Amino acid sequence: MRDVYRGLAVVAALAVAGVAVVMALPSRPDEAGARPVAAPSAVPASSGPPPSAGTEPISAVSASASASASPTPSASPTAKRTPTPGASLAPGYTAMEALYADTRVPRLTGKVKRLSLPAGTKHLIKDNRSGLAVPNLGKPWKTYRAAPFTSRQMLPKNRRDSRRGMLLTCPLPIEAQETPRDTALLAARWTLNHHPRGAKIRWLASQRAKDGWMLLYQVTYGKRSSRAAVVVSDGGMAKPGLAFVTVPDTQRNRWREISRIVAGVRDLG
Repeated sequence: MRDVYRGLAVVAALAVAGVAVVMALPSRPDEAGARPVAAPSAVPASSGPPPSAGTEPISAVSASASASASPTPSASPTAKRTPTPGASLAPGYTAMEALYADTRVPRLTGKVKRLSLPAGTKHLIKDNRSGLAVPNLGKPWKTYRAAPFTSRQMLPKNRRDSRRGMLLTCPLPIEAQETPRDTALLAARWTLNHHPRGAKIRWLASQRAKDGWMLLYQVTYGKRSSRAAVVVSDGGMAKPGLAFVTVPDTQRNRWREISRIVAGVRDLG
C-alpha cells in the first residue's frame, strides 16, 4: 500500500511541475504585437502672420487672427519645413522667408515707381499709442470707436457692398525688421487679414517716408478689388506705428484721397 501512495505523490509532483513550465513560457508573437502603439507627437504651432480670412464689412475685423499648425509626426530638430503661404511661421524660418514663400505677396522690385505726394493737411488726429498723427478726413468720413485699433475713420456704408473704406492706426502688429522697407512689406501682408479670403497684392508705389516706409498697392479678390496703403514710421514709442488705409472699388471715387492720406501721416515724436 505504501508503494501505491508513493506513486500517487510522484504523479502529483510531475503535474505541478508541468503547469509551472507552461506559465513560464513566453507569449506568442501575435499576442505581443496586439498591444496599442503610442500616437506620434505633434509639431507645436509657432507664431507668425495669420491666414487671411473673409470679412463681413471691412470695418468689423479684429486687429489680429490666430492660426495653429495641424498635428503631424515629429521631424528631425535640424530639418526645416517649407513655410505654408498665409499660415503660421514654420520652425526654423524667419518672417521674411515666410513672406517670400507667400504667393499672395509678389516680390517688390525696383520697377515699382515712387508716388508724387500732395501737400499734407494741418487737420490731424493724434494717436498717442502709435506715436502717429493722420489726417482728420472730415465728411463723408466719420470717426468710429477705435478698438481693437487705436484710431479709426470710416466711409459710410454702401448699399451695393458691405465693405467700406477705412483709415486706422495702431502700434505695429508684427515684429519690426532690420529695415523699414522690410517692416512695411510684412505690415502689408498682415493687412490681407482685413480683406476677403483669397486676396492678393499688386504693388503700385514704394518709397521712404519720414522715419519709415510707405507702400501703395492694389488688393484683388475674385472680380473685385480695393486700393490700400501702409505707412510704417517710428513715432518714438516702444514699437513703430502703423497707418493703414483701404478703400473698396465700390467707393473708388475716394481712391484719389489715399495719396493725400499717406502724405499727411506724421510722427508725434
